Amino acid sequence: MSELQEPGRRARYPVGASVTVAELAADPHPVLARLRDAEPVSWLPAVGGWLVTRADLADSVLRNPGAFTVDDPRFSTARVVGPSMLSLDGSQHRRHRDPFARALREPQTRERLAAAAASEAARLVGALASGPGEAELRRGLAGQLAVAVMAEMLGLDAAPAQLLGWYDAIVSGVSALSVADGTVADTAAAAFDELSACVQAALARPAEPSVLTAAADWLSAAEIVSNAAVMLFGGIETTEGMICNTVWYLLGDQTAWHEVMADRRVIGNAVEEALRLEPAAAVVDRYASADVGLGGADIRSGDLVRVSLSAANRDPAVFTDPDRFDLHRGNARQHRAFAIGPHFCVGAELARAETHAAVSALLDRLPGLRLDPGRPSAPQGLVFRKPASLHIRWEA
Repeated sequence: MSELQEPGRRARYPVGASVTVAELAADPHPVLARLRDAEPVSWLPAVGGWLVTRADLADSVLRNPGAFTVDDPRFSTARVVGPSMLSLDGSQHRRHRDPFARALREPQTRERLAAAAASEAARLVGALASGPGEAELRRGLAGQLAVAVMAEMLGLDAAPAQLLGWYDAIVSGVSALSVADGTVADTAAAAFDELSACVQAALARPAEPSVLTAAADWLSAAEIVSNAAVMLFGGIETTEGMICNTVWYLLGDQTAWHEVMADRRVIGNAVEEALRLEPAAAVVDRYASADVGLGGADIRSGDLVRVSLSAANRDPAVFTDPDRFDLHRGNARQHRAFAIGPHFCVGAELARAETHAAVSALLDRLPGLRLDPGRPSAPQGLVFRKPASLHIRWEA
């Protein structure tokens, strides 16, 4: 965008011009509602791009990779791990994504991973139950469960702490690219090299089936490594957030918590409603591939177009009383927490199974479970939203 365009956009989109990163990271929902009402496609200098907040317009962007693409040199993940299903569109995207999607749809794979999630959740909560009646759940349960299931899914012979270390280093490297000199940090490169070696070792064990070995007939080893890296990121970051956010909403509404205790069939409803109210991935980014109009905005080729899944999920045109946590909302699954269109989350059903397993294990083992009132734990974050820590208490 030229410097001459910026003042004009600020004047045309005064609500967007006033938004700060701090607002979006803390409690974005009030300002997202104002944007959705007044400027559903708005220019936000704070993020250097457009923000789409209305559900129908969000759908238009996400379903149209020809006009709004992820395949752009600025997409920092690809600069760290190489091209993958996350950073490609069209036929190349399908070639990278389809082998993993097929493998995860296999009934045997789904049952095996759901059983692994249930077993690991029971083990982790059992360890908490032997403690003093208080714990922190983000890394005490949610993060460890997500890492263990991802290791099982990918068939990686690595300790959870090692996987977490690779994940943290790669994520830090991706984040730093947006503010640094364009060079991938040595720590991120080293972590990716170690992950690559671990994936190569898994591929050398075809007798041990995994989602990775299932892709070996379709993709090169380097392509499998790149996709393993992005699945590791998605499978840990967003699933950890999904579990924490679901527990936070349930424990913040004791009526809902007791209803789930009385009828485990309602757990699935709780998971979907928490996903709607606080998607772990709050926004997804696209880049305009040509000049295009959207919701009255004149978007220029190359502009960053950021879709707020959080705002779309609370659009009153889709969801009645959208800010309320409602266990019996009939259309809760119409949320966009996993995105829609060709980049719909490949691991959505597995993430649901992990969250269901975590909530079930907490109900089984921790009587009188409640949030620790002395340690506030509301979700936060600009792109990925979850509590920084989630402290709980129960009757030991």
